[in-house]
Amino acid sequence: MSWLEHIDYWQWLVLAVVLVVLEIVSPGVFFLWFGLAAAGVGGILWRAPNLVWQMQLVIFAMLSVLSIGVARGVLQRRPITTDEPMLNRRGEQYLGHVLILSDSIENGVGRVRVDDVLWQAKGPDAPAGSQVRVVGVDGTVFRVEPV
Repeated sequence: MSWLEHIDYWQWLVLAVVLVVLEIVSPGVFFLWFGLAAAGVGGILWRAPNLVWQMQLVIFAMLSVLSIGVARGVLQRRPITTDEPMLNRRGEQYLGHVLILSDSIENGVGRVRVDDVLWQAKGPDAPAGSQVRVVGVDGTVFRVEPV
């Protein structure tokens, strides 16, 4: 492991760039914080070039945890707002809507048609063609009650 003793600041900066590029091509926000920590270690190592590799790794770990903690704190105080809050929760868009049963609800299970899609519906028994209101969503199943 003698190569670890010769880590220079620019190697940490290259690692930071690689991690940020990984962040760009991967979903979610995961590698960014490690990239920032690697850049921080590179900056510290530029100012203190005699820092041993063990201390560099400790600083990297501490900066990683710190950057994740700061980001979480900021996002809790200022949550991201969107004009499409139900974008990936399609079923929740229909809460409160009145729909017509395609298949009767028997033994608590039936189906309703929404646009071109049949959704499973759970609720009290009701004949096909009756109107029901969506009162809840469990995954891809509407919880309904008669209107």
